[in-house]
Amino acid sequence: MLEGEKNLVELAQRGDPEAFGSLYEYYLPKIYRFILIKVSHKEQAEDLTHLTFLKAWENVGSYKHKGHPFSSWLYRIARNAVIDHYRRGVPQISLEDISAEALGIDNSLVEGADSKILWEDLLGAIRTLKEIEQDVLIMRFVEDLPHQEIAAAMDKTEGAVKVIQHRALKQLIELLK
Repeated sequence: MLEGEKNLVELAQRGDPEAFGSLYEYYLPKIYRFILIKVSHKEQAEDLTHLTFLKAWENVGSYKHKGHPFSSWLYRIARNAVIDHYRRGVPQISLEDISAEALGIDNSLVEGADSKILWEDLLGAIRTLKEIEQDVLIMRFVEDLPHQEIAAAMDKTEGAVKVIQHRALKQLIELLK
């Protein structure tokens, strides 16, 4: 969580663009990475990330702190932007266009893993899961969010998020065998 986040949000709600800019700079890479994994295309991810922050800026006045980080609200906006993107029937792009490096993941971690699973195979398998399962796995294991924050972003209970995660991991293991 960003240091002084609550104060920055309050200032942004009063129309302070510099405060919102600080929130933007901190959360931009995280939101972009989440969206990139979901849409598999750099330009689309950039557009949807821009849209996410534009909607956040336009609606920051209606944001209500409910004990969760501001990022939960941003992830919800991003998730909805991705859902709307797919509802519009935008053509699918190959997952081969995404690299671990593009996601900000240290390539040595991917290359040095004691696993025969290729990065593309993992992304491909994740994409076969239900949207909600993909979202939970990405937020939990790529973004390293706690269950509580994921629950807030998805408007679910923490227990429901844990169940979704468990089922998704079980299914992912089966897909990768």
